[in-house]
Amino acid sequence: MDLHDEFEVTLPVVKAWAVLTDVERIAPCLPGIWLREVAGDEYQGVVKVKVGPVMASYEGVARYLLRDADAHKAVLKAEGHEIHGQGKGTALVTATLSPAAEGTRVQVVTVLSIEGRLARLAEGALAALSRNLIAEFAENLEMTLLEVATAVTASPVVETDAIEAAEVPAAAPPETFSEVSAMRSRQRPSATTARSTLRLLRLSRSGNR
Repeated sequence: MDLHDEFEVTLPVVKAWAVLTDVERIAPCLPGIWLREVAGDEYQGVVKVKVGPVMASYEGVARYLLRDADAHKAVLKAEGHEIHGQGKGTALVTATLSPAAEGTRVQVVTVLSIEGRLARLAEGALAALSRNLIAEFAENLEMTLLEVATAVTASPVVETDAIEAAEVPAAAPPETFSEVSAMRSRQRPSATTARSTLRLLRLSRSGNR
């Protein structure tokens, strides 16, 4: 099954590439994913997903097959098996970055192969889950960048680049995508608001230099 998604971030391509290829940094922005350990080039973790009445938890390993900084293209392969069940899955994720009017456009193509409980779902349900997951990730990433930019703007002694020095809090034990989405939708402003605020903060910082 091939899934096609895209989103934008308010960063230039070079900085967006640095952030989005740092798995440890962005893992907390992905709902339902818990990064347990980094062993060399392998990222070991848990993915917990709920779609309607169907819930499945997978543990597995992800590794980069390609990271082309010149073409701004990355290919990540993830393989895992159900913690409670006989299912397994493989995902080949290709992300390509390109300039956009307000930053960077990220196009994501996922080749997904699964067995077990999630395999019984209709292809449309899995495609919807993928879209929602990408949208939630993009919003969480924008909010992380906004929080860092806000903190740096409020502190005149900080001289390093806010975006490049961004630190993401350590990941908590995994929650399902549905639970995280419901909670964050009540707590956080929209991605559009986040992007607008981030741009205003950058303009303010530029004007004060």
